[in-house]
Amino acid sequence: MTTTAEQLSATTLLRFATAGSVDDGKSTLVGRLLHDSKSVLTDQLEAVEQASLSRGQEAPDLALLTDGLRAEREQGITIDVAYRYFATTRRRFILADTPGHVQYTRNMVTGASTAELAVVLVDARNGVVEQTRRHAAVAALLRVPHVVLAVNKMDLVDYAEPVFASIAEEFTAYAASLGVPEITAIPISALAGDNVVEPSAHMDWYGGPTVLEHLETVPVSHDLTACHARFPVQYVIRPQSAEHPDYRGYAGQIAAGVFRVGESVSVLPSGRTTTITGIDALGESVDIAWAPQSVTLRLADDIDISRGDLIAPADDAPPVTQDVEATVCHVADQPLSVGQRVLLKHTTRTVKAIVKDIPSRLTLDDLSQHPAPGQLVANDIGRVVVRTAEPLALDPYEDSRRTGSFLLIDPADGTTLSAGMAGAAFAGAAAEAVVAADDDAEWDF
Repeated sequence: MTTTAEQLSATTLLRFATAGSVDDGKSTLVGRLLHDSKSVLTDQLEAVEQASLSRGQEAPDLALLTDGLRAEREQGITIDVAYRYFATTRRRFILADTPGHVQYTRNMVTGASTAELAVVLVDARNGVVEQTRRHAAVAALLRVPHVVLAVNKMDLVDYAEPVFASIAEEFTAYAASLGVPEITAIPISALAGDNVVEPSAHMDWYGGPTVLEHLETVPVSHDLTACHARFPVQYVIRPQSAEHPDYRGYAGQIAAGVFRVGESVSVLPSGRTTTITGIDALGESVDIAWAPQSVTLRLADDIDISRGDLIAPADDAPPVTQDVEATVCHVADQPLSVGQRVLLKHTTRTVKAIVKDIPSRLTLDDLSQHPAPGQLVANDIGRVVVRTAEPLALDPYEDSRRTGSFLLIDPADGTTLSAGMAGAAFAGAAAEAVVAADDDAEWDF
């Protein structure tokens, strides 16, 4: 007989994030999903009921299942990303309930960075607002492949189909212009439970799936083996013991693709080529390894390799550059300015860098580019050109979310300033003008 554990291990995993403006009902939706899918423990539900009663509420406030911080409960808002794990017989889920306030956009970036689906909530009474556009833009920038528009609080507009249709049309047009490949609109009431887990009896005009049905059936692919093979070196192993006097291995986690013994590889940024002579995984030698396994590679030649170097197939290596053109989401309270010295962290490599130019800032209302803003402030999305002290091997973000992303860090205190995505801003976007490098510019490295 098949056990529950065996059934769950055989199901696929979906990572998804909720987003939307303040008070659109994200935490209530998550609470409803957990409650109606019977993913809430009895003591958790009792604690929520007691907390709700103490606040003078007659019915349990399901938002409290995710709003766990004291400040969140007192203010009735979401501040930090809340991760929840649950499962049905068809699929396992990791969900990130992200904040709606503008000042917490940085948290939304964190929650959506690993998501394969984003649920963007809209209050049916208010329609698409600026923060809705902001979250749609962030989802598009982060290349989240599936977006669900959940038009919430339909019970407060008498479950009117025209209201839903108008909001769905406006959002779909906006998201499509950003290059979002798939958009699914669902009318719901998270508070009443309409179309969340069970179909609504009040909206017979809607014939699509409920939110849970869509989450259970949306196609997801975790096949990183089909991507360009990339291996960031994390640690060099040299035991120099009597048992292993000449052992030299390069340990790390395969970011994408497949590596095989006998394969010709390049070590970047040096560009030296060699051959894989062995792969060690879990203490045993294997002939093949794939993402996301953690392994140790042994190479034919004694090349100078250290933490931060990237190993890739010799015939499929990423370009190496010191001028990084990218889109960034600025997440720090302090601004990012032209000429500012920063640290750039890419995979396992951290290098000194200077912000060479900020060509534009994105205006979310009409997706126009505000030229030469001079600086980016908290929650701005803009284009930057960064000059690094040492060469980096970056893929375009649209090709690899792992090796096309980076962080800009304040070298003074280690604060994360911006989350960056190399290459074009949005999928399918027209080629942007390349900012010519000034060869006469003076750099301090």
